[in-house]
Amino acid sequence: MPVDDLTKVFGNPRATETLGGRMGIVIHEASAQRLVGTMPVEGNMQPYGLLHGGASCVLAETLGSIGAAIHAGPDAITVGIEINATHHRSATSGLVTGVATPLHLGRALATYEIAITDESGKRICTARLSCMIRRER
Repeated sequence: MPVDDLTKVFGNPRATETLGGRMGIVIHEASAQRLVGTMPVEGNMQPYGLLHGGASCVLAETLGSIGAAIHAGPDAITVGIEINATHHRSATSGLVTGVATPLHLGRALATYEIAITDESGKRICTARLSCMIRRER
């Protein structure tokens, strides 16, 4: 799927006006099987000059939610119901990259693991997101 056409995934012309967009997240690859996105550290830091843990969660939830929506298809909506994250090390500059891969793709639930790395390829965060799939009746 072209990554510049996420409005079709979510069925909403405002799909690009999101928190992820405000945080500078750019989607480079998007399918139900693999999503890749980057986010700048600058502008997403906590007071100590480190990437904010919440920013990592926003990147993870953005990628996993897009994957769940692609998996669910146009007749459904997806909503995140649980996210957890382990922060392994800090990032202080540059871009971080998130790669989301599915752990479970079912009819009512999709779960993704999201690995976030710094520019040297070191893992800074591991997250897991579960999204409920609601089918329109």
